[in-house]
Amino acid sequence: MTKKQKKVLYRIILSAFLLAVLSFVPVEGPLRAALYLIPYLIIGYDILRKAVLGIVHGEVFDENFLMAAATVGAMLLGEYVEGAAVMLFYQIGELFQAVAVGKSRRNISALMDIRPDYANIEGENGKLSRVDPDEVEPGTVILVQPGEKVPIDGVVLQGTSTLNTSALTGESIPREVKEGDAVISGCINVSGLLRIKTTKEFGESTVSKILDLVENSSMKKSRSENFITKFARYYTPAVCGAALVLALLPPAFNLLVGNPAAFDTWVIRALTFLVISCPCALVISIPLSFFGGIGGASACGILVKGSNYLEALSQTKYVVFDKTGTLTKGVFAVTGIFPAADFAEKYSSYEDAQAGLLELAAYVESYSNHPISKSLKEAWGKEIDAGRVSGVEEIGGQGVTAMVDERQVAAGNGKLMKTLGLSCMEGAGIGTVVHVAVEGSYGGYILIADVIKEQSKEAVRALKRAGVKTTVMLTGDSRAVAEHVAAELGIDRVKSELLPGDKVEEVEKLLLEKRPKEKLAFVGDGINDAPVLSRADIGIAMGALGSDAAIEAADIVLMDDNPQKIALAIQISRKCLRIVYENIIFALAVKAVCLLLGAVGIANMWMAIFADVGVMVLAVLNAIRCLRVKEKA
Repeated sequence: MTKKQKKVLYRIILSAFLLAVLSFVPVEGPLRAALYLIPYLIIGYDILRKAVLGIVHGEVFDENFLMAAATVGAMLLGEYVEGAAVMLFYQIGELFQAVAVGKSRRNISALMDIRPDYANIEGENGKLSRVDPDEVEPGTVILVQPGEKVPIDGVVLQGTSTLNTSALTGESIPREVKEGDAVISGCINVSGLLRIKTTKEFGESTVSKILDLVENSSMKKSRSENFITKFARYYTPAVCGAALVLALLPPAFNLLVGNPAAFDTWVIRALTFLVISCPCALVISIPLSFFGGIGGASACGILVKGSNYLEALSQTKYVVFDKTGTLTKGVFAVTGIFPAADFAEKYSSYEDAQAGLLELAAYVESYSNHPISKSLKEAWGKEIDAGRVSGVEEIGGQGVTAMVDERQVAAGNGKLMKTLGLSCMEGAGIGTVVHVAVEGSYGGYILIADVIKEQSKEAVRALKRAGVKTTVMLTGDSRAVAEHVAAELGIDRVKSELLPGDKVEEVEKLLLEKRPKEKLAFVGDGINDAPVLSRADIGIAMGALGSDAAIEAADIVLMDDNPQKIALAIQISRKCLRIVYENIIFALAVKAVCLLLGAVGIANMWMAIFADVGVMVLAVLNAIRCLRVKEKA
């Protein structure tokens, strides 16, 4: 508990103790009123103060006014025990609600722990000085020691280490980094010393953008929250008016027909009516449910920019994917090596022939920075000896030729083989084919493809289980590649060879196709898909670790590149909405019954306490369930 909450707890204990003691003290008259006024003021002075300030500022009709009016009225009518008890139980409910909000904030607070306190800059004498991250300019070299947070986005100049990214991604597996790797703020350096050259100002770094996103998520309210806000605005004055009518009309009618007015009876009923009518359960539990859902999702590395997006996610029936960087890793990798028969005969085994073909291709492409060349060098995995390569010549649109170990080697597409007068093998798979020729003879080919993420297939299945009606993939890749990936993953529809503008048109068509209450989510890498992310009902950024465009354009940001978390986000949103509706129905039903019973005199002040505080406590307990999402993760 906070100091403020502990203070309220001590007041509750003291007030309850005094009320228990006074129940055994046989006093009557003014002395009894004065004694009961002590526990009443101990527990309720802040509520009375807020009620008076609300009246002064013109904000009369809130729960503080209702509690003050009901309890002061009860005390004036001599119902001292009921008046003090109502205030006591109301404060117990308020404390319970405050502690519950604190519990739900812990997931957000864990995320807020990524905010760095300082950055280390090395002086001329080698001494480290700590400075505020806001003061560090882009291009500055900073040092991050083991156990410290990376304060600003940058590139590793020196050192190797592992980074704990769990606060950003919800994943416990550390990430290995070495010289030349990009690192983002908010990660914790686990092992080695890192020298990092900053690439951004602190205000533009990933950690700052994430914190700003989470802190402002409460600004974008769902329809349910807006309904409750409007409901309370009209509901509270209406019940105050009804209570006033209940206090005055029946006594006036009694006088007209010649019966005793019974003012005390009807005023007590009106005060009971006021206590019952307090909309605390709705006003507190509904925002708390959404706050819990957003907090629980953030613990899994799912950042939701507002409860309106969380609500919309629960109605998602169409999920449209970009391919590269979303369902695939967005990096080329060697997926197959196929030596020609004549080439393979020169080696003792087929595996040795594959290794020999890959080695020659890696060396002939060693001077190129093309992604395909990089993938060949990475697949070879050994250090390139530049002395073995000479006479490199790039042939535009065809490939590369070079002397490798005094042998003429060529690597490229079918056009290059045709230029060399060689016939080549047909590709046996989907992807980019690199043909290799050695000393004027065809050596075979290497297949390179954008690798499908390990989680993508299960992610599509999980969406189907979550009730998503249609999955669609939009990509700029060739038709053959697109259809192969879609078939592999079980995606319903695929559109290929699209420009970014074409993707928007396809999403527009789907938006016209779906029913009004159904929502369409677009999932992209957030870099070149900003127009589509903005046009869809819900924009979800995948692979967004460190991507500014993703955080800016998307409504929901997944802080790692795991597409399975889309289904998890839908589950969280539906659970949250289910709890919200449970609380609305439960609170309104109980209050309606108790208001009716209170108006006819069956419900007393103790039943009113349950209708107010009891319903609020039960609703808050139910709302806390929104936090329990780690088990799902």
